[in-house]
Amino acid sequence: MFEVHTIERPEGAEAARQDRTILGGQTDVANAAGSGSGATVTTSISLGGLPANYRVHVTPNQACFVSVTNKTTAGFDVVLTPVDGTTTIQAGTFDVTVEA
Repeated sequence: MFEVHTIERPEGAEAARQDRTILGGQTDVANAAGSGSGATVTTSISLGGLPANYRVHVTPNQACFVSVTNKTTAGFDVVLTPVDGTTTIQAGTFDVTVEA
């Protein structure tokens, strides 16, 4: 752990909390394989102590579209969608960073 001494926000940016910055992540989160061509894969992520408003950044380890759904203070879902209807999501991993 390290101390952060100065954090600046650009004008117009909003903070989830005024007295702190929240930053954390998980690497190599396993995702299941898609059930077939064009099928999406949803992976639930559980994290405690999240504020009501936060941002999620996902880096998949395969070509796909990524969306984040069902955000709560206890976690969220990561949805991997194939780039076209003929592609299948493969079992693999992705990295997640949460920031508020």
